[in-house]
Amino acid sequence: MFRNQYDNDISTWSPQGRLHQIEYALEAVKQGSAAVGIRSNTHVVILALKRSSGELAAHQQKLFRIDNHMGIAIAGLVSDARVLSNFMRTECMKSKMLYDRPLPGSRLVSMIGDKAQINTQNYGRRPYGVGLLVGSYDEETGPHLYECLPNANCLEYVAVSIGAKSQSAKTYLEKFAKEFPEADEDALIMHGLHALRETLQQEKELNLNNAAIGIVGKDKDWELIEGDRLKAYLDRLEAGGGASTTAAGDAPAEGASTEDNAMETD
Repeated sequence: MFRNQYDNDISTWSPQGRLHQIEYALEAVKQGSAAVGIRSNTHVVILALKRSSGELAAHQQKLFRIDNHMGIAIAGLVSDARVLSNFMRTECMKSKMLYDRPLPGSRLVSMIGDKAQINTQNYGRRPYGVGLLVGSYDEETGPHLYECLPNANCLEYVAVSIGAKSQSAKTYLEKFAKEFPEADEDALIMHGLHALRETLQQEKELNLNNAAIGIVGKDKDWELIEGDRLKAYLDRLEAGGGASTTAAGDAPAEGASTEDNAMETD
């Protein structure tokens, strides 16, 4: 079999103008379990589908607290996510020590983009194989939701999904996008659960083990919703609601095989 001679390092361009290692990193994000983010005028909700490598293994953590006003969800290589999350925490601590104020989310996301792009330019490095959803609340500018990808693209969204079968979740989010700005906390969470459920295989359901919810907003520090509170939302989802009937089934489905991929993605 012919070996691709243009993917040995990050600084070698193919004749078509492609960097194959970046494409491999983006594929790692697509093979990670799904994460969904939704922003209103007052809050940001991030939800994630946790994956287990086997019946006897615990489910992989998908949501990470960065600071009181910020949290992230990941899709891709967990080891790379830990490197980036530690970097983000360090920068937030520096801001508090030097300036006595929380680091604005836009500035931190810009730092992540710069850090990711360095790895796409220098020989001997490789791109980070993880995508991030960053939810933050800034006192001056309010809530923000960002997506950070291995190719150093960092974009702000009202709602977004990354990971395996994320297109199905995006179809739901696009359908109800007009409701998000004025939605309260509970409504945002229910919309997020409906979107996250669209990324599941047909025989699977959301439960206390494979679902994770984080929320941050006005007068509310970053909080993980777990235990009885999470069960209450899942029971409401199971009971059904007006927003549960979606057109996501008509969306082009991504390959189901990625959901069962055995590589070290979360």
